[in-house]
Amino acid sequence: MPHLTLEYTRNLADFDPAQALAALNEAMFDSGLFGESDIKSRACALDCHQVGVRDTPRGFAHVAVAMLSGRTDEERKALADSLLAALAPLIAGHTVGEVQLSVETTELHRPSYAKAVLHG
Repeated sequence: MPHLTLEYTRNLADFDPAQALAALNEAMFDSGLFGESDIKSRACALDCHQVGVRDTPRGFAHVAVAMLSGRTDEERKALADSLLAALAPLIAGHTVGEVQLSVETTELHRPSYAKAVLHG
């Protein structure tokens, strides 16, 4: 916890998802809400997507953060804003037209969340 998922349309030319995940993880850590080794992230490229109804070059990147309950609305809003600020410059040079960026936070159900850490 937390789990961050970055979904992005593959038409973002030369976009580097590994660089984006590093920047997003850094923003998560800088928020002071999470321990460094607790932050988990992954990126998913979308080959098939649709934005709107017109045949116009468009794409998007969406960040979803699932975290345990206990954060205030203000903390969650500040986190979303900082993630958006970290992502925007990494996409700014890679657009194929209009690109929409968004961030959402959701709460995991604390009583049913299970976690194990294995050491090898």
